[in-house]
Amino acid sequence: MDLDQKEWVAQQGAHRDAVVLDVRTQEEYDEKHIPNSELLDINDARRFMEGLEQMDKSKAYFIYCRSGARSARACAVMQQYGFSLAFNLLGGILDWKGDTE
Repeated sequence: MDLDQKEWVAQQGAHRDAVVLDVRTQEEYDEKHIPNSELLDINDARRFMEGLEQMDKSKAYFIYCRSGARSARACAVMQQYGFSLAFNLLGGILDWKGDTE
């Protein structure tokens, strides 16, 4: 599900044990990321799929990338694999107005 930043943050508050997932590259993550986010690079398909296998499908995942395209793709893949609570941040970190590290 695609959400703007306000909705994305509000939904996080509604889900206990929410996970913020950054699907960019390690280099992009090292440059700037949303605090407490976990990195799972969607461009490394094998590692991405292995990561999905380790994740709890009952949790809510809040996914972002640079602009929203890779995270939209990640949400679609996750939904195909049974993750019903996968939320895409529209505009990605480029449009993010919150804190970063």
